[in-house]
Amino acid sequence: MIKQELSPIKRGNKLVELNSELVVAGGGMAGVCAAIAAARDGIKVILVQDRPVLGGNGSSEVRLWILGATSHLGNNNRWAREGGVIDEILVENLYRNKEGNAVIFDTIILEKVVSESNITLLLNTMVFDLEKRDDTSISSLTAFCSQNSTEYLLKAPLFCDASGDGIVGFLAGASYRIGAEAKSEFSEGFTPSEGYGELLGHTIYFYSKDTGRPIKYVAPSYALQDITKIPRFRNIKTGQMGCNFWWFEYGGRRDTIHDTEEIKWELWSVVYGVWNYIKNSGNFPESENLTLEWVGTIPGKRESRRFEGHYMLKQQDLVNQTHFQDAVAHGGWAIDLHPADGVFSELPGCNQYHSKGIYEIPYRCYLSKDITNLFIAGRLISASHVAFGSTRVMATAGLGGQAIGTAAAMCIRTGLLPGDFVDPDKIKLLQQRLNIKGQSIPGLPIDNGGNLASKAVINVSSCLSLGQIPFNGSWLKLEFAAGQMLPLAKNTKYSFEVMVDAACDTLLDAELQISSKLGNYTPDTLVEKQRIPLRAGKQMVKIDFIGTLKEDQYGFLIFRSNSQLSLQCSQNRITGIVSVFNKTNPAVNNFGKQLPPAGSGFDSFEFWCPERRPKGENLAMNISPALNCFPAQNLVNGFTRPGTQPNAWVADWQEVCSTILLTWEKVQQITSITLHFDTDFDHPMESSQMGHPEDVMPFCVRNFRILDDQRNLLFEKNDNHQTIVRWNPAKGLEARRLFLEFEQPNSQVPAALFEIYMD
Repeated sequence: MIKQELSPIKRGNKLVELNSELVVAGGGMAGVCAAIAAARDGIKVILVQDRPVLGGNGSSEVRLWILGATSHLGNNNRWAREGGVIDEILVENLYRNKEGNAVIFDTIILEKVVSESNITLLLNTMVFDLEKRDDTSISSLTAFCSQNSTEYLLKAPLFCDASGDGIVGFLAGASYRIGAEAKSEFSEGFTPSEGYGELLGHTIYFYSKDTGRPIKYVAPSYALQDITKIPRFRNIKTGQMGCNFWWFEYGGRRDTIHDTEEIKWELWSVVYGVWNYIKNSGNFPESENLTLEWVGTIPGKRESRRFEGHYMLKQQDLVNQTHFQDAVAHGGWAIDLHPADGVFSELPGCNQYHSKGIYEIPYRCYLSKDITNLFIAGRLISASHVAFGSTRVMATAGLGGQAIGTAAAMCIRTGLLPGDFVDPDKIKLLQQRLNIKGQSIPGLPIDNGGNLASKAVINVSSCLSLGQIPFNGSWLKLEFAAGQMLPLAKNTKYSFEVMVDAACDTLLDAELQISSKLGNYTPDTLVEKQRIPLRAGKQMVKIDFIGTLKEDQYGFLIFRSNSQLSLQCSQNRITGIVSVFNKTNPAVNNFGKQLPPAGSGFDSFEFWCPERRPKGENLAMNISPALNCFPAQNLVNGFTRPGTQPNAWVADWQEVCSTILLTWEKVQQITSITLHFDTDFDHPMESSQMGHPEDVMPFCVRNFRILDDQRNLLFEKNDNHQTIVRWNPAKGLEARRLFLEFEQPNSQVPAALFEIYMD
């Protein structure tokens, strides 16, 4: 037994000192991705999280789905899902948990972290103090674990604040801001008015379930009694729950850090009051068998401190898609601001507008301008309040976290400080390392100078020549405009044939459009328009365009709406080929066309977005000349997703097993082989609640093999579902020839691969 007598002096908690090379405070998606990236690059990391689970707002404690540049497929950002670690997590979650169970998602994040031997994970542990080495650097953090009554002294040369509220940066004395800048500071057209408010609030969600029998509900005393205090109470429906009620928001007029507990109680009042209204108002008889299954115990926070970095991102950078020589990440969620009064506001729950394409985030936004060994991550990064309206979302935060973790590892290896990598030559080293990991920095390919695969002669068993998208699918009634995105060659006149069923004699309006900005997918420039008279009945219609493109880029073959017409579609799907539709997605302020207020600083344009599978078949057509844009050379062009062209090698439709042969003039010493597959970077992969029709993307090669020059098996992977597969031969590999064999994913999808990287 343990027995202690009265102590004349105060007792202290158990104190444990831990040393590492990077301490990450905050276990949301930014912190998790930073820790994993750094650990995989060989440095010791302490990840300290003040909650019992990882994932932050994406965890089972809050249950917000993870999104970023793909924006529920509601914008023109094609193939924009964030890559690398955050992609790996979301793809794995899709494979195991396509239904979107937030508890299962917790286990997937936790598994990713604890699988890294270089990470020491401290859950339920809150940072509350720190020591500084000097005025501009941190030497240690002090944290306390509520579950084991232990204080931790965490020492490292580098620190990352991914804590959401910025406890490390705040204690360290770093410059920060709360609220909206005056319009005079950055001349941002979307600067909110005083009446709208300067801060986004918190939200608490709830889940319900059908028990199959009547369930009564007696509300707690603190539940909201007067439902009409919620101006939009008529929008409440029994079939909605969780993220559907993102607008149950409060706290934008309060101190979103120190008043969080009071804000939480107000949100509980709202949630339980709404449930009382659903169950007991008599307006929802269908709710008789429903019970309240879960209510969040902590609010999901949107905004508090933002720290000043070496550069502050602003609205114009997002809308104009400013190019930065030190870009390390991208974003693409709409600039999404909310009224400070939240659920009690008469205004719409959000006010959001989109850019025409994704935007770059410079490395300088992830560094404190004052504290030389402090990275800033997640919603803390250096951005104005308006730009923060987009950068704050979790997938964007995760991508930034990977940039930070990779930079931290490079700092440790080189003995440099984070700010040293702003140097033009050094930033290229960081960008290269990130791109090999799948970061896909906009417009910046992997430098294949060190890629052994690029030094080989590459022969493939076949390449797809796309002269036809087969006529084997359903019929699409043109109740809304539809288009086919195709990678077209410059200075080439194209002819298309489509199968049309006309209910009566009518006209087919066809257009060829492109984006005015290379790399964007907003059709805002008309190349040519044709109006073709049709007779009633099914018929093959030929469309010959005289106009040509000045650059190799995606063109949009657009058919304007006509409810008297139907187009035949195709069941076949191809990497880098997608159909798009001019429909609406009110959830992300997409009503077919963006018409922003005058002076807001946004562009007007049409939305052309894919539909989620199993919908969204390609439009069947003959294409002349055929598109020969899937050659073997794409395997080493440095791009790991579509850009102005598909950037993939794609095999012929008919090949069940396809082969890539790499041949070198002399024997090569190979330590690793990295393959980048197509997991459909268009698919948003929301992590919770929403659910998905597939657990593996249809374009992803499931089974493949690597063989030596005698066709002896060296490596085999079956049931692959991940974007990036890396093989490290145990003793290295000597080879002058290598065969890579790929099984076709299915009979309607040819095998495809974006990139081979060998070192």
